[in-house]
Amino acid sequence: MTPRAVLLLVLDGISDRPCPELGGKTPLQTASTPVLDRLAAEGICGIMDTIGPGIRPGSDTSHLSLLGYPPEKYYTGRGPLEAEGCGIHMEIGMIGFRGNYATAAPDKTIIDRRAGRIHQTGELSAAIQDGVDLSAFDVTFNFRSGAGHRAALALKGEGLGAQVSSNDPKKEGVMPPRIRPCTRKKTDKKTADVCNEFIRQSGEILERHPVNRERKKRGEPLANIILLRGAGEMGHFESFKERYGLQGSVIAAATLIIGIGKVVGLAHRNVPGSTGSIDSNLEGKIAASLDELNAREFVLTNIKGGDEAAHDRNPEEKKRFIERIDGVLTPLLERDDFLLVICADHSTPCSIGDHSADPVPLLIHGEGVRVDRVTRFDEISCAEGGLHRIRGISLMPILLDLINKAHKYGA
Repeated sequence: MTPRAVLLLVLDGISDRPCPELGGKTPLQTASTPVLDRLAAEGICGIMDTIGPGIRPGSDTSHLSLLGYPPEKYYTGRGPLEAEGCGIHMEIGMIGFRGNYATAAPDKTIIDRRAGRIHQTGELSAAIQDGVDLSAFDVTFNFRSGAGHRAALALKGEGLGAQVSSNDPKKEGVMPPRIRPCTRKKTDKKTADVCNEFIRQSGEILERHPVNRERKKRGEPLANIILLRGAGEMGHFESFKERYGLQGSVIAAATLIIGIGKVVGLAHRNVPGSTGSIDSNLEGKIAASLDELNAREFVLTNIKGGDEAAHDRNPEEKKRFIERIDGVLTPLLERDDFLLVICADHSTPCSIGDHSADPVPLLIHGEGVRVDRVTRFDEISCAEGGLHRIRGISLMPILLDLINKAHKYGA
């Protein structure tokens, strides 16, 4: 039987480099993963450069590539995608930014770029939306909370550009720089001026907000400044349905991944308790994925906690989270009507705490695949698989062929 649908399960940042703390092996190599190993043994494996060899992928560009949208054509910056994921409808030409709630000391130096990884910032964002006035620039805006400390800003108006810098210093202990235009265009200068005024007004609102007064009493980091980055102008995305003839959905906690799904026309399935961190409701995500496959032909599910552990340079925690992932995958073995694809979007080595260009492991499991000799799902074992080494942009054509949806090239 040819599979009728595809589940693309992206284990965000799950691949790594050898860790001294783990005896010179990666978290994937040392983790106990009986389900992933069974899937590898029953499927076909390989490794993948989600963008290209030697190119460090962002989560945004890598997911676009995995979905078959060449980032060099479609990517204009992370901001518009983050804004979509936060529930802001981005029209073509609008300028979007991703943002962080952060903590600034009385002398304005940044002492925590994530405000203690604050959660539940809806009250703060609503106060900013109601209280900031940008009418002097003839600009309207929308500001929304994302997951955890994240947020997004969208600007709409005439004469705006997207070539502007960030006020995020990328480290603690320094002053946030002013946002500046990156060109001499008046449009970029206007956007920079708008952003600086937004940051000033929002900072005043946050300083006196009751949420921060309560956080101060509890000795918690204040969320008293917004750091903006990732400016981009919203472009046009061909819908997933038009591109592939498949109805799809996206299951994720990260607003960026939700936004990417939404801009290409994937319906967002919310899962209660889905946090994007190591405490996320993984069982709920897998159950929702299987439920979505009853009605749709493509499901993109992102599980992010391993990436967070790697950014924190904690290989032991990453290993434990991998084992937790494996423990919830058993229900995927109980059905044979879909093609299961498991990969990472990029490597996040604990040794550097950031994305790297190392290729990621990939497995495809389901009826019709040519089973190879790989029996372990990890970076080294998968490199010996029958898929060999591919680029992310090649994944969707391979999957379409396996579900008999590919078009013949030639007569």
